[in-house]
Amino acid sequence: MMMRVQLAAPEMEFLSGQHYNEIFTTHGTIMIIFMAMPFLIGLMNVVVPLQIGARDVAFPFLNNLSFWTFFFGMALFNLSFIIGGSPSAGWTSYFPLASNDFSPGVGQNYYALGIQLSGIGTLATGINFIVTILRMRTKGMSLMKMPMFTWTVFITSLIIVLAFPVLTVALAMMTFDLLFGSAFFTLQGEGLDMLWANLFWIWGHPEVYIVALPAFGIFSEIISTFARKKLFGYNAMVASIVIISFLSFLVWVHHFFTMGNSAAVNSFFSISTMAISIPTGVKIFNWLFTLHKGKIRFTTPMLWSLGFIPNFVVGGVTGVMLAMAAADYQYHNTYFLVSHFHYVLIAATVFSCFAGLIYWYPKMFVTV
Repeated sequence: MMMRVQLAAPEMEFLSGQHYNEIFTTHGTIMIIFMAMPFLIGLMNVVVPLQIGARDVAFPFLNNLSFWTFFFGMALFNLSFIIGGSPSAGWTSYFPLASNDFSPGVGQNYYALGIQLSGIGTLATGINFIVTILRMRTKGMSLMKMPMFTWTVFITSLIIVLAFPVLTVALAMMTFDLLFGSAFFTLQGEGLDMLWANLFWIWGHPEVYIVALPAFGIFSEIISTFARKKLFGYNAMVASIVIISFLSFLVWVHHFFTMGNSAAVNSFFSISTMAISIPTGVKIFNWLFTLHKGKIRFTTPMLWSLGFIPNFVVGGVTGVMLAMAAADYQYHNTYFLVSHFHYVLIAATVFSCFAGLIYWYPKMFVTV
């Protein structure tokens, strides 16, 4: 709300430039890493063992350790409000803006150390779920008989294990630059500022699917339940999840089409980005065909799920528009991009959090 007030009219002086940058940075970081992920992983912890017939996850102690590691990383990041100033280089913390020259103070240190600590907890969680799903399914439950939510958790966990080490290493390199004067990313030491952008988005775009794929699983469960029909195209849904996860690692350069890549590089990542819309579109049609001729009950979780479909389609279509490198030169750093991002993440992640919580825990929301 503070950001919207500041931008409501030109030359507003509601916030200073530094204060706005701090709010912008912490908003993005908290919502992606400290809201969307823990909420969905919390649902995974409760629901997956129930769906596969296990008493608990494979490593309960590691699960507990993962939570507290994540919690202390989150606490360290949020303490920056109180004991030294928030990071202010954007939630992506691009260099050279994130360097000591342009972001003096300790804000970026909290960013690097807090996210690194919480990321280690998330990585351990991913390993835990992979082992749980592969080794603790009930007798007779093959992979292709697993509930769709469990399938999405399994693929999400694989993405976590492959993507988060990249972020951990990148944040370690950032920490060395900020605290010890190394020059991985800083310009004055002949570092490569674009190296940070590459490493961040090699993690960052799979991260989008870390928070989106479990949402797809939640909506699949809910739509099938309240349409009172078997989920249409189970095999196609599983295949689309696997293809999405593979392609998610081949699209990261679309986040910086305007930063001087060759035409060949831009073309490759433009095509791979548009390709990822195909398995995503398959899922949309599968949900629609599940609804077709179903005896639909408009429960609260179902309303969230039905609201998700058109909102997510708008986000997906604008994503295809942004995938065209030539067009991206016009869209880049505009509110068109911001709109695309929020249509996707709010429709998928936030709607699914409400839908899943009410679906699996309706008694929490019964009012007198």
